[in-house]
Amino acid sequence: MMIGDVKRASLPLAMLIGVGCATSAEAWAAPGKVPQAEALAPAAKHASKPAALFVPPEFHVPPLVEAKGFRLVPLGPELVTVDFDAYMSSIEHLQKTFTRSSIWPPKDISASDAMRDMETEQARFRNRQSFAYAVLTPDGRRERGSVYVSPSTVAGYDAVVRMWVTQDEYDAGFDAKLFEWVADWMQKDWPFARVAYPGRAIEWSAWDSLVAADKAKAAAGAGAN
Repeated sequence: MMIGDVKRASLPLAMLIGVGCATSAEAWAAPGKVPQAEALAPAAKHASKPAALFVPPEFHVPPLVEAKGFRLVPLGPELVTVDFDAYMSSIEHLQKTFTRSSIWPPKDISASDAMRDMETEQARFRNRQSFAYAVLTPDGRRERGSVYVSPSTVAGYDAVVRMWVTQDEYDAGFDAKLFEWVADWMQKDWPFARVAYPGRAIEWSAWDSLVAADKAKAAAGAGAN
C-alpha cells in the first residue's frame, strides 16, 4: 500500500498526526539548550527546524513527570521496545480512536521503522518543535499509552494535545483518568492559554472542519502571493 511514492509503514507517526516524541535526557528539555549535531541519531540530523517558537525559550519542558499509578517519560530510542509492544497490542483500537486511519499502527511495521519513528520524535523534542511522552507504569516496564503535545495550526489554539492508551487500559477506564490528569497538567505547568483536545473536549467533526478551513485559508493566502 502506498501514499504517493512512500510506503505507509515508513511514515513517521509525527507526520501522520502532526505531533512528536522524545527521549528522556533532562538536558534536551532545558531552555536554551542546543544539542551538538554529532549527538543526534542519523535520521534525526535532518529534522526540519521550527518556523516559529512553540514554547518560550525560558520555558523548561518537563523531562519526567511522576503521577499516581504512572509516570511520563519522553519517548525515544531507549523506549522503542515497550512502545512497540504497547501499540502493537492495540492496533484496531488505535486505528479507530487515535489516528482514525489504517495507516498507523500498521500491522507490518518493521523494527527499523519503529526505531526511525523514535529517532524522528527525539529530534523534534530536542528542537522544541513538539513533545511526546510515554505513559509508563511506575516501574517503567510497561507502556500504558502516550501523550503528544504539538503546535496548533488552527487560530485560537496554542497547542493540540492528543493521547492514547492500550485496549486493556481503555477497558479498565484509564483513558478518562489520563485525559483528566493531562488537562490539569497542561493548565498548571505549560505556557498555553488555550489547548485543543480533538476527539475529547472538541468533537472530531468540529476539529476536522477547523483544520480544513485553516488549510483553505493558507492555500488562498499562498495563491495571492
